[in-house]
Amino acid sequence: MILIKNIKLLVQAAEESPRMVAGTKMSTLPVLADAFLFIKDGVIKDFGKMRSIENSPFSREFSGNETETIDASGKLVLPSFCDSHTHIVYAGSREIEYIDKIKGLSYEEIAKRGGGILNSAKLLQQTSEDSLYEQALGRINEIMMKGTGAVEIKSGYGLTPEDEIKMLRVIRRLKETTPLIIRSTFLGAHAVPAEYKGRQSDYVDIVVKDMIPRVAEEGLADYIDVFCDRGFFTVEDTERILEAGQKYGLRGKIHANELDFSGGIQTGVRYNALSVDHLEFTGEDEIEKLLDSGTMPTLLPGAAFFLGMDYPPARKMIEAGLPVAMASDYNPGSSPSGNMQFVMSLGCIKLRMLPEEVINAVTINGAYAMGVEDITGSIARGKTANMFITSEIPGYEFMPYAYGSDHVEKVIVKGRVVSK
Repeated sequence: MILIKNIKLLVQAAEESPRMVAGTKMSTLPVLADAFLFIKDGVIKDFGKMRSIENSPFSREFSGNETETIDASGKLVLPSFCDSHTHIVYAGSREIEYIDKIKGLSYEEIAKRGGGILNSAKLLQQTSEDSLYEQALGRINEIMMKGTGAVEIKSGYGLTPEDEIKMLRVIRRLKETTPLIIRSTFLGAHAVPAEYKGRQSDYVDIVVKDMIPRVAEEGLADYIDVFCDRGFFTVEDTERILEAGQKYGLRGKIHANELDFSGGIQTGVRYNALSVDHLEFTGEDEIEKLLDSGTMPTLLPGAAFFLGMDYPPARKMIEAGLPVAMASDYNPGSSPSGNMQFVMSLGCIKLRMLPEEVINAVTINGAYAMGVEDITGSIARGKTANMFITSEIPGYEFMPYAYGSDHVEKVIVKGRVVSK
């Protein structure tokens, strides 16, 4: 049991937590000043004002020998980040391509030369499952220490039935051996392998007829994804894959409109995708389709930052009434960082989002985008006790403002202190 006392600000704390927040509601944030929070059996049992702490139904347990008391004077407590789009199971790194980018080559030009995703696929195919696990475990620990408590991890660097299965088994192993809440997404349609150039539909056949049934048979994925964009998979390809996934109970989460107006957003909405991600190219029609759809628009500003691309129109989307989530896109080629504190800063600096909006985007809306909003993403009684305590900072606005600094002092995951 843990009792956190004298909390300067308890952020995202509500008696009834919404499933998501949208439009103008994204600029409001429930905050409790001078607060306490009590954790028992891995869940949030109670919270409130310090002046009412003696009225808590758990007050008799607060001073017990089994309760650890933490004084958070001058500090904030926030729910852990929910990073709903990552690719952190990969082999090696791609800093040589980073140099190519500096010299002026585009993401697509590098991909056409056999780099990009195909480069990562080649490395992964040569790497053992144990080695992949150890590499990914280091990244899991890294993001956890920076405040992430829930993460979605995609396959997609295998591009063969055996190697996609290998990746998904690594993700399952991470689920079983780490304290984070993890959701797994099958992304066999991440890129077209070089040997299928000119016969893309043959590769889609393998995804549909071989990979998806095998993934479903082993219960390795929670969701299915497709890179529906210029130079990757078409709307028709995407529809085939999503329909095949639906037969096995795999809901879609789509890479869409990163490189062009691809129709990926509309396809995602049509197939009731949980989220559509990237969205650098989003216009009036895309926004109209997303309104009241139940599909979460998820922005990945780290990728646009790293690749030097235009950013998605976050302000236009929010002002139209949409919800917005933000995720890191942690991967070796276009966003080699899982630092959600920096993602918040990019949201404010580059997307012109308010601090309240970015906090909602990386907590409750991020939780919705990976289907875990019922158990995490906010401070609410009965939710999993995933949260972090900041250093002494003036307020929550300081987190995105002071970019590059680590403001997380203590991490609590599933009711246990795991760091610092």
